Amino acid sequence: MIAVVTGAFGNLGKAVVKKFIKEGYFVIGTAAPNEEASTHFPEDKFEKIIVDLGNEEESKKFIDAVIAKHHQIDAAILTAGGFAMGAIANTSTSDIYKQYKLNFETAYNPARYIFIQMMQQNNGRIFLIGSKPGLHAKNGKGMIAYSLSKSLIFHLAELMNDEAKEKNVVTTVVVPGTIDTAPNRKAMPDATFSNWVTPEEIANIIYWHCTNEANVLREPVLKVYNKA
Repeated sequence: MIAVVTGAFGNLGKAVVKKFIKEGYFVIGTAAPNEEASTHFPEDKFEKIIVDLGNEEESKKFIDAVIAKHHQIDAAILTAGGFAMGAIANTSTSDIYKQYKLNFETAYNPARYIFIQMMQQNNGRIFLIGSKPGLHAKNGKGMIAYSLSKSLIFHLAELMNDEAKEKNVVTTVVVPGTIDTAPNRKAMPDATFSNWVTPEEIANIIYWHCTNEANVLREPVLKVYNKA
């Protein structure tokens, strides 16, 4: 079984890689150029690829290379992305474009070519990372560009699932609550950390949706909030 994990060296990405390796997958994990991407994953179960997912041509070459080497992609968990604050008064169209490239293009570029392969093999699971501000505009106050860029993720999943409705190919949007990471603890030291969701819990849920037990799900949006 072959899994592709973008953003494989972020907090969520690392947890996903570990979970899928544990469950018997061979994982191809991406890092952005100039990203700190040291890894302790077993070499016989993991391959690191440096790629600019905001570049359509690079993304195509990356996925083409994975298919040429492994002949299939069973699961793709696309965690690459980023965040920016900004109210309407201080959010320019260039700010929106930066977040669009960071959160939508880095998802769409690999997802497009992975989707084509999965449609041909009539099997596969794609996971996109949404957000509360992307799901509900009321949660996007003060983060306009981020909210707009993430809203496209949900529309993309709907379109992909509609196109694949007669195939065994499903695109899922994972919407995390506050993720329990060291940077978030440092930024919100007075929060109740037990109300948050850990990267490992999210990874477990993503993996379960790749099992046969989840085959009947067709258009899932997973709100992994815990109590936050």
